Amino acid sequence: MKILHTSDWHIGRLLYSQKRYAEFNAFLDWLVDQITKNQIDVLIVAGDIFDTTTPSNRAQSLYYQFLSKMSQTPCQHVVVIGGNHDSASFLNAPRELLSALNVSVVGAMTDELEDEILMLKNDQQEVEAIIVAVPYLRDRDIRKVDFSESIDDKQSKLIAGIKHHYIAVCELAESKRLALENSEAIPIIATGHLFAVGRGLKENAPLSTDLTGEGVRDLYVGNLAYVGANTFPETVDYVALGHLHVPQKVAGLDHIRYCGSPLPM
Repeated sequence: MKILHTSDWHIGRLLYSQKRYAEFNAFLDWLVDQITKNQIDVLIVAGDIFDTTTPSNRAQSLYYQFLSKMSQTPCQHVVVIGGNHDSASFLNAPRELLSALNVSVVGAMTDELEDEILMLKNDQQEVEAIIVAVPYLRDRDIRKVDFSESIDDKQSKLIAGIKHHYIAVCELAESKRLALENSEAIPIIATGHLFAVGRGLKENAPLSTDLTGEGVRDLYVGNLAYVGANTFPETVDYVALGHLHVPQKVAGLDHIRYCGSPLPM
């Protein structure tokens, strides 16, 4: 099974007030070509498909044209998760229709962990991989607000909430894997759209930490929390991350990676 990990398309983003639809179109055509040439089985889009929660008609058209073209490639599964720039309700709206094209969409966290676990099957209906499709976790999803808390308290609760969510959903995925025949041969692949520690940054580092080496020009990370590599349970074989725009490993680990954005942002 070949998996292609991508993220942070930001379709519709301007560059100094200039529209870039031709560039986005060229990228998506190139992506279809690469998927065909390399016989990719699974495409993972780890958040921030669009640049705003109200994408233009042209941005939407590029997205849906791409998904339509994907049905003509060897790719058997497309997994799309919501990022902090995306509207979860917008991504989820055509979910049932897109499922007919083997496109699975998880726009936001729900009350059911099952909604984030995708059992990818081949033509013989045999499970080939399990995707733990965790979308961008918003503040309200993972912690209760305490009006007396400090910024440090908020950050600690966010980190704890994110870690707890990954532990819970990955434990459920592992139980599903163990129930399958030949379970050892079935990988678990997790997604995420968050800020994970890399290149020596320490968990709970000061908010003033210089992040220019992490793929961001300033502390614009969607929320205050950035988590450590130990957030992702050892049962996970690969973690496909989005949010930072520079391709990189997290804490030097080969199996936890950002793919970066396809176009300079």
